Amino acid sequence: MLPVGEAEAIVLNLVQPLGERDVEILDLVAAAGRILAAPVSGKLDVPHWDNSAMDGYAVKYDDVKNASDSNPAVLEIKEEIPAGKQPQMTVQPGQAARIFTGSMMPLGADTVIMQEQTRRRDNRVEILVTPPAPGDFVRHRGEFYQAMTPLLQPGVRLGAADIAVLASAQGTEVPVFRRPRVAIFSTGDELVGAGEPIGPGQLVDSNQYALAVAATAAGCEALRLGIVKDDKRVLQEAMARALNSADVVLSTGGVSVGDYDYVEEIIVSLGGTIHITSVAIKPGKPLTVATFPQTELPGAPPKLYFGLPGNPVSTLITFWRFVEPALKKLSGLTSGWGPLFVPARTRQDLRAGGQRETYLWGKIHRSDGGWEFELAAGSHSSGNLINLAQTTGLAVVPVGQKAIAAGETVTVLLV
Repeated sequence: MLPVGEAEAIVLNLVQPLGERDVEILDLVAAAGRILAAPVSGKLDVPHWDNSAMDGYAVKYDDVKNASDSNPAVLEIKEEIPAGKQPQMTVQPGQAARIFTGSMMPLGADTVIMQEQTRRRDNRVEILVTPPAPGDFVRHRGEFYQAMTPLLQPGVRLGAADIAVLASAQGTEVPVFRRPRVAIFSTGDELVGAGEPIGPGQLVDSNQYALAVAATAAGCEALRLGIVKDDKRVLQEAMARALNSADVVLSTGGVSVGDYDYVEEIIVSLGGTIHITSVAIKPGKPLTVATFPQTELPGAPPKLYFGLPGNPVSTLITFWRFVEPALKKLSGLTSGWGPLFVPARTRQDLRAGGQRETYLWGKIHRSDGGWEFELAAGSHSSGNLINLAQTTGLAVVPVGQKAIAAGETVTVLLV
């Protein structure tokens, strides 16, 4: 059995991110949530012209540099400039323009006095304070961004703020990586799909649904290929079909040492190279990781195969621990694809066997500026999927340790 950290390093070293052949150009909305594939620049300065940061009056600083409540500067209002309208006049000495937040600054004015620091009398305005410096409350053209300079760098996932930035600079055509394709199938004669009649000795296949959702959340396109029976020929055909249709294949079951566990044998027969067969993790010990060369695409990275254990809790924990970081790295992210651990104070005693790195599921809470871990109630059997619902954290009990007392600090994997 490989230590968990060593297995993680092997998996991530096998991953080669998507490259130039995997880039597509999308519009702004379609690009949301995708990974930027190349540097992008905007066509506009931001702001595109000098504008006001406040409702108030555009003035010449020299006219108001000595203003006070007892000795206000009195200026003639020559124009009102609503947002979206171009000023029609140049502000001369002794004059002001009524202006609003976002309104274009008129020529001749260099400062904005906020409305609350003025007193209006018909077509005149009294300035009651001295602004700290020329340019107060003025946003100058190009102050935040200069057109055609780099705006965003590749390798980032585009969120709402990024899309807003691109839109403001009219960067409307966005190069992004395609979504990695992940083929998913479950193995086992005992399995039936959700909603199908269930007979004696049969089990509902929850793994395929869980992995499809988890892969989609990791930014991938999930291809559900169904349930494959424990038959070598059928399984080999299913595995070959999955490899032909996806960048990554996830199968569940068939990776232990039972009489009907054929996955590793078939991987080798199809030309795959096995890198991992078991990991010192609980739950999730039987984990197969392999690669397949893409002979039809010279220079293309190998395809990844993960044979995950069939017990439903083991399936998800091995996905969160090993597969999700691999998928994020594959997608083109340059950072933030590794698992995220935080220290937390456990609310309950945690127990483990001590032989393998043990992951106990529950909820993570913010408390007094830190984190607290709440252990899920009930059995922590790898077959008990029920109390895995609403899991947000996995408490890690290291190898060689059998207990962590309530109130002590534990490392928690955020999921």
